[in-house]
Amino acid sequence: MAGHSKFKNIMHRKGAQDKKRSNLFSKLSREITVAAKMGMPDPDMNPRLRLAVNAAKAQSMPKDNIQRAIDKASAGDAENYEEVRYEGYGPGGSAIIVEALTDNRNRTATNIRTAFSKNGGNLGTEGSVQHGFERKGLIEYPASAGDEEKVLEAAMEAGADDIESSEDGHTIWTEADALHQVASDLEASLGEAENVKLAWKPNLTTEMDEKNAATLIKLIDALEDDDDVQTVWGNYEISDEVMAKLDA
Repeated sequence: MAGHSKFKNIMHRKGAQDKKRSNLFSKLSREITVAAKMGMPDPDMNPRLRLAVNAAKAQSMPKDNIQRAIDKASAGDAENYEEVRYEGYGPGGSAIIVEALTDNRNRTATNIRTAFSKNGGNLGTEGSVQHGFERKGLIEYPASAGDEEKVLEAAMEAGADDIESSEDGHTIWTEADALHQVASDLEASLGEAENVKLAWKPNLTTEMDEKNAATLIKLIDALEDDDDVQTVWGNYEISDEVMAKLDA
């Protein structure tokens, strides 16, 4: 899906900003702590924790930080975070799903609503846009993992549903409940993935023109800057041409 690779373009653009790193580590730590608290503190015995730890490793999060986040859950002094999902509409008719971990629903809801309203969007009700997405497993590998044929063969053998390859890398989709097993099998043949997580995959994408894309990026930035927001998904597609103009 081209839309996802364009989403990655936005992420890479943001990734160049060093100030995002500490914010990212904070979000990764929160997910690790919640995953460890909900199940066993051993990643081999807790699929969600394994995914969280792998995501942290992929972002070069220090081992000490990862262990501290796990220990925090085991010690029983971790904050009580709950998972909350928000759905809304962005510029140009785009649909947005925001996943958050919060210890204060009122604060988070207010911040999310403000981010939407100030950046050309509208926060909707639960279920307002979810019907346009599928809950899937997402595994990403860099282009260096191998050519399309090699990765396709490995993905098929591991039981993946779909694969999309480009010069940026490989995106592999699985059924949500098969993500952990497929990721483990792929790790044996291709090495450690760049990204492994549950995702919201849009059934159809919406093309953004330059004006809407510029506002959309501001909306995504505002949402991701919120400490409680873990991930932002959308059905938008931004062409390379429009992206180049925005980066100019």
